[in-house]
Amino acid sequence: MTILLTGSTGYIGSSVLPRLLEEGHGVTALVRGEAKADAVRAAGATAVVGDATDVELVTRLARESDGVIHLASGHDVDPVFIPAVLEGLAGSGKPFVHTGGVWTYGSNADIAEDSPAAPPAITAWRGATEALVLGAAGVRGTVVVPSIVYGHGAGLARVIVDAPRDAGDDAPLRLIGDGTQHWPTVHVDDLAALYVLALENGTAGSVYIGASGANPTVRELGELAAAAAGASGVAAETVAETEARLGAGLTEALLLDQQARGTKARIDLGWEPNGPALVDEIATGSYAPEFARS
Repeated sequence: MTILLTGSTGYIGSSVLPRLLEEGHGVTALVRGEAKADAVRAAGATAVVGDATDVELVTRLARESDGVIHLASGHDVDPVFIPAVLEGLAGSGKPFVHTGGVWTYGSNADIAEDSPAAPPAITAWRGATEALVLGAAGVRGTVVVPSIVYGHGAGLARVIVDAPRDAGDDAPLRLIGDGTQHWPTVHVDDLAALYVLALENGTAGSVYIGASGANPTVRELGELAAAAAGASGVAAETVAETEARLGAGLTEALLLDQQARGTKARIDLGWEPNGPALVDEIATGSYAPEFARS
């Protein structure tokens, strides 16, 4: 299949693009500039320079494709991009894999795909556009819901390992709030595998949560990061203090207490996440100071 892909040079896309190519798919990547186009071509894909809100372009590219994976989801993009894709794919039965977000479920100790939505303000916009994908007739629309994505030294885990500390080399690392909240996690390469499985085998109208089943607390992650960096430990912050350095919207989301297992993707699609755990990546892997220096 030849797949229309957005977000191909982003954090998740940098794993999804090679995974698609490895599985034998052709990729047409919609990118916003020549530098990104060059990167896509170097990886072995076809690049089209354009904007995801160009309705005529997106509709044509979708019609010419055998399916679409949309990673560059955004509140200013999705209301235009999604209807354009659906117009291009109308009546074809082709797959359209859209990207959701685990924060949509709010605080929940056992998140499943049918758990009620309770989104923080920063992701409240997602529901309407996801509904368009899941309810589209004549299109095999699915939504992949990444949890906290990590791996290769990047992603939101950097908020933990790069946390500020007070003066002194061994001063404690600051937590996000008091650190008691759990984060559901998934390695970026495992998540890439899930996108491809949803493209190939996903059922129309289905949601698949990308979660490894490991749900560490922010305090646990912070303590590992502090030990790796030679800090004296961790220090809790008030909500106001975290908001002052990260912004109110992101703070509200990062303070959610969430746990997820990703069972449906395992049962329905045969997904097998096997990347290194985030706790190990922080302690001795791609986020550890000695790894960063190597």
